[in-house]
Amino acid sequence: MRTNATQVQQIVARVPGDPQTFNYALNQSSPNVFGFLYEGLITENGETGKLEPALAESWEISEDNLKIVFTLKPNLKWSDGEPLTVDDIVFTYNDIYFNEQIPTDIRDILRIGKSKALPKVRKLDSRRVEFTVPEPFAPFLRFAGGIVILPEHALRQSVETKNKDGRPQFLSTWGTDTDLQKIVVNGPFTLESYTVNQRIVFRRNPYYWRKDTQGNAVPYIERLIWQIVESPDTALIQFRSLGLDMLEIGPTSFQLLKREEDRGNFKIYSGGPDFGTNFICFNLNKGRRQGKPLVNPIKSRWFNTVAFRQAVAYGINREAMLNNVYRGLGELQNSPISVQSPYYLSPEEGLKVYNYNPEKAKELLESAGFKYNNRGQLLDAEGNRVRFTMISQAGNRTVDAIGSQVKRDLSKIGIQVDFTPIDFAVMVDKITNTLEWESYFGLITGSIEPYSGANVWSPDGGFHPFNQKPQPGQPPIEGREVADWEAEIGRLYIEGARELDETKRKEIYGETQRLAQEYLPFIHLINPLALAAIRDRIEGTKFSALGGTLWNVYELKEAKD
Repeated sequence: MRTNATQVQQIVARVPGDPQTFNYALNQSSPNVFGFLYEGLITENGETGKLEPALAESWEISEDNLKIVFTLKPNLKWSDGEPLTVDDIVFTYNDIYFNEQIPTDIRDILRIGKSKALPKVRKLDSRRVEFTVPEPFAPFLRFAGGIVILPEHALRQSVETKNKDGRPQFLSTWGTDTDLQKIVVNGPFTLESYTVNQRIVFRRNPYYWRKDTQGNAVPYIERLIWQIVESPDTALIQFRSLGLDMLEIGPTSFQLLKREEDRGNFKIYSGGPDFGTNFICFNLNKGRRQGKPLVNPIKSRWFNTVAFRQAVAYGINREAMLNNVYRGLGELQNSPISVQSPYYLSPEEGLKVYNYNPEKAKELLESAGFKYNNRGQLLDAEGNRVRFTMISQAGNRTVDAIGSQVKRDLSKIGIQVDFTPIDFAVMVDKITNTLEWESYFGLITGSIEPYSGANVWSPDGGFHPFNQKPQPGQPPIEGREVADWEAEIGRLYIEGARELDETKRKEIYGETQRLAQEYLPFIHLINPLALAAIRDRIEGTKFSALGGTLWNVYELKEAKD
């Protein structure tokens, strides 16, 4: 017989790919390990989206909204037992996030106003730290407090030491080949082991600050195992054979598992519409590298024609995709901002939508100078056949079905799509580094706060995929052009962050959505329901679209008989 003290010794979950890095500042992929390893001064509740204390016990915002003073909880420690202090906070921001020699997307969301100034961070005393901004910044609290704190004693030397190329050693610190004992964290778990293509094992952090209502240390579980399973089909087999304790699932898996719920001793949870967006994106970069165009100039002219992008949007039957690929478990996606965000602009409020209309698509193409031959194939004004490659992540049945439908739908308006699934790491490298690609199917995770997407929407952002500037250390690009609408969206993102009046903020971000839907740097497709299957033996589950399955991992334990 179990007692109330019985605890789950481990939980086994799935992650679709290997980690990119164990260095938080350098990470560009999601999902990632950092939600288990680190916390910031405050945290976002995965159910409500509200901000709650984490490493800070409290904070005060000045009347002019230009200063926040955070007070740390007493006696905080790192996973190696060293004290976690205000000095760690000052170091994390001033020496890592604000360090121009360190390429980090975090800096994009902390830049303020047209000047792109960064906050000032200074120590007031042993437990208080002050953040100051030069002008009002609406997401100030969420961003200043919500980004993870890193250990000064473990990382300062790597920041200050330069490699032969003159760049900080930090850029090669805590890669995935690091001795995991050297990685110092402040979250609920530490890294115990990592086996490439197999698993990541997290071990309970004995120095984690959080306690339950009875004063007991959490997390309750000793180990969390992330099985690396690229294929959703393989992951489903593992869940059904008891190899996984929880699994975020798609529509096909939902239909199968729903019939097995009772006898399989698990429950399927729905978190409502998923956060984030999936889309098709064209490479609009007109630049050249070492004299060679990133995109074939003939195709670049098509992609940079707004009517062409709009025609593609009208040419995709999203209703059929929702019903056939997603089994009706979702809704059409029309905006880059998640529907749960208070800044989301709905079609009823004036957001343009592209419902399936192949005749309209053909009209747009012909009005833009395209023409059809006697076989119904689309040609441009010079007689070139309209054909392009669309890449996607390999190994995902849902993505494969989407690619097949896009290929089929666009063939009906005379466009040939060469759908090419490739390794995820190769795809990321093409989109962010080599920049040599034509179109891709992808997704971006969402947030309640629109300015979280500043790195996507700023023309100089670290992840501006449809017209990416070179990453630090990459060869320069000649002839890259920023369109007027693109610059305007970037400007409005800054203006929206400056505006403290919530009604006006909604109007500003509404205009960014109108522009994005008019000019279509992303052709949005479907917003599926967030679904997960979780074993009955796990108690404390609070699955949500925002937080996922494990946002409250510190609360999970074995259900009592």
